[in-house]
Amino acid sequence: MNVPFDKNVNNAATHPKFLSVWEIEAYYGESYIVQNVSFDIHEGEILALLGRNGAGKTSTLRTIARLGTPELRRGEIWLDHQPLHKMKSHEAAANGIALVPEDRCIISGLTVEENLQLAQIAPPVGWSLERIYDLFPRLKERRKQEGVTLSGGEQQMLAIARALARDIKVLLLDEPYEGLAPVIVQEIAKTLNIIRDQGITTIIVEQNAVAALKLADRAVILDTGTVVFDGSAREVLEDEKLRAQYLAI
Repeated sequence: MNVPFDKNVNNAATHPKFLSVWEIEAYYGESYIVQNVSFDIHEGEILALLGRNGAGKTSTLRTIARLGTPELRRGEIWLDHQPLHKMKSHEAAANGIALVPEDRCIISGLTVEENLQLAQIAPPVGWSLERIYDLFPRLKERRKQEGVTLSGGEQQMLAIARALARDIKVLLLDEPYEGLAPVIVQEIAKTLNIIRDQGITTIIVEQNAVAALKLADRAVILDTGTVVFDGSAREVLEDEKLRAQYLAI
């Protein structure tokens, strides 16, 4: 159970979780999008953040990454005892947050290797190119190819690899399986399991809820911006009524 939010205390000092999201409220203008959302995640866990379209999943990821939109107006976000809620996006990134957006944002005109090298220009530098290519041999084969000409699955691999090129603690994935063939989805899932084994914490937002739940340790379900379920991924997989009500599956 979450410890109650108290703006007068350092909540991170009393909470053992690696990443704690405490009653955050975020807005696009006057539109109340993320409504009193709280959840925790241990280091090295994979959390599936699920819900129907418009439930507030992407907005929650963007708030954790401190992108500025939506605007966080209440609540706290703590990563390894550091107050993300007080940081700008570049400060959150420097403290170990990496967001892989749905559109992947591969930089046009740059090769695969140049996209990775660009991520390593400023500290903190993460995985070496050699280590990245060990995990993604297909990227090594295409390292001289322009990134935007890769297939959808290869672009997703490049987007994840680019995040790992930084020294990250938490990987935020927004719709990583979007538009990918089932065999590629399985390949990405295997890769994410390897990344988990390296101690990196992952939050995955995904419309392919079953695939995300099979990968995840835990699940949080949002409905119209609020948390309606927080528990094990297996519980959601086994609860047909819960899936039908909130995930339409």
